[in-house]
Amino acid sequence: MTTTAENPANAEDRRRRDRRPARPKKSDRAKAEARLGWMLAGPAFVVMLAVTAYPIAQAIFDSLFSYRLTAPDERSFIFLDNYLLLFTDGTFWRIFGVTLLITVITVAVELVLGFGLAIVMHKALKSLRGLLRTSILVPYGIITVVSAFAWYYMFHINSGFVNQWFSWVPGIDSDLDWFANFWTAITVIMASEIWKTTPFIALLLLAGLAQVPDELVEAARVDGATRWQQYSRVIIPNMKAAIMVALLFRALDAFRIFDNVFIMTGGDANTEVLALLAYRQSISRLEIGLGSAVSVVLFISVLLMVFVAIKLFKVDLASGTDASGGGKKKKATRKEGQS
Repeated sequence: MTTTAENPANAEDRRRRDRRPARPKKSDRAKAEARLGWMLAGPAFVVMLAVTAYPIAQAIFDSLFSYRLTAPDERSFIFLDNYLLLFTDGTFWRIFGVTLLITVITVAVELVLGFGLAIVMHKALKSLRGLLRTSILVPYGIITVVSAFAWYYMFHINSGFVNQWFSWVPGIDSDLDWFANFWTAITVIMASEIWKTTPFIALLLLAGLAQVPDELVEAARVDGATRWQQYSRVIIPNMKAAIMVALLFRALDAFRIFDNVFIMTGGDANTEVLALLAYRQSISRLEIGLGSAVSVVLFISVLLMVFVAIKLFKVDLASGTDASGGGKKKKATRKEGQS
């Protein structure tokens, strides 16, 4: 009787499958709770999907046509010509660069300032925490349009007080028109964005600070770690999930900036952004096809930002652990200690 030798590769795969732990079966109670969760969240999920999916699908569909609202009978299918027109236009890439510049600078500054504010709120006396958090969150509670108008009138050459109050600063005088030059205009736009949304970042990072065990910080202090080492090696690594959430929320919001630019400059001085370009094409010029193409590009850019951020940070937002294996190592260490 003859037997055929098993392929070594197949044998190795079989041994790996045998060593793999079997998935625990869900109990009837867990299954019932899962069904109840889907029943409760299902209607809201369906409504949100319908509300968001239909406009996205309609924008993608319209972007494939040459469609002007004033001449609906002349609508024609042109496939990807609208996208080719955008990607071969230097003005589009300049606008894309301005949008990216605003996003990168504002989010970076907000993370630094927000972390500082979170530390102040976290270290504050219990009797002052409520008052401090409320006062810090005041700018975020102001409507964006109101905030934009306030900053516009502060820096306006005729009605603003900034030129008079800070005339002692080199480069600032009573005749300085902040919104006539690109760099001065973009500085005011970014400053208004940072002032309004930094409290939101601080609130998210404060929640992350509260999740860092005091025992870890105390152990690092006993071991002789400096204040910088405590933050860089203990506190910040344990806040990775909170930082990830704050970065995602703010980057997505900053990339879609519209109100501040529309009110302060209207896109003049080369400060136009993607959201304003989509508005001008669709609403002002009634070019529905081209405006929809800009909106689709903006939507895809946001999705790419989310994908890159998740891959870069490698954080499991559901568990708040490092997806690269940090959570597994902690569980393994805990089991070894118990044994």
